[in-house]
Amino acid sequence: MASEGEYESILLVKPDVNVYRIPPRASNRGHRAADWKLDTPDWSGRMRITARGKVAFIKLEDKVSGELFAQAPINEYPGIAVETVSDSSRYFVLRIQDDNGRSAFIGVGFGDRGDAFDFNVALQDHFKWVKTEDEISKNALIPDTGPKLDLGFKEGQTITLNIGQGKKRDKPRPQSAGGFGLLPPPPGGKIAPPPSSNHNTTPPTGETQTDCLLDLDSSNSNTVVQSNPSSSDLWGDFSTPASAVPQTTPAPQGPSSGSWVQF
Repeated sequence: MASEGEYESILLVKPDVNVYRIPPRASNRGHRAADWKLDTPDWSGRMRITARGKVAFIKLEDKVSGELFAQAPINEYPGIAVETVSDSSRYFVLRIQDDNGRSAFIGVGFGDRGDAFDFNVALQDHFKWVKTEDEISKNALIPDTGPKLDLGFKEGQTITLNIGQGKKRDKPRPQSAGGFGLLPPPPGGKIAPPPSSNHNTTPPTGETQTDCLLDLDSSNSNTVVQSNPSSSDLWGDFSTPASAVPQTTPAPQGPSSGSWVQF
């Protein structure tokens, strides 16, 4: 049983639960909810599951005033204090006790299957914790006969720690916005400056322009412009003598001009 100095913790609260009077069990087949008057419950209220130490308590209380209607102490689960019925998962049989130690069996039921599931889980978790605490207590009483692991330094034993002398890691090269690394410049080379965008040239002086005009004038004066004959006169008449064709007489060019024969 729980001692007086232990605190009480709340494991579960369900606001709607129904209580039924159940007939005596006629055989060993178990209780059946179909034998109860499910349409007319004998009492309705809320259920609280609390724990004090290793003992759990199922308390049936009034919804408004919180007055205790019945209480069922649970020392183990599953056990005789809480039994399931054979034909439904929403109904259970509780063994309630009063302060004088008298006990009776009543039926309780939930309107929702989820509430019945939470009821089961709350009791299972509590008694799993009780089982774990018992195992820890038993292991603490058993003396440790195995060899102990000695992690201490022996006499004269030393260790050396190298702190701050690790290898330096190469710093990553910065990358451009496109994700490609910048190539380094060629060794010993010089980068030529970009060509100037200014294509303006120095205008020529007036003296140079005058010389160009004079050269063009002199070349035009030495050029003889001949009119092109028509296409009919291009070949000429083969019967026409060569003397009829006008020819340009070359200018005399010194002593060597006599060597040319005029046809």
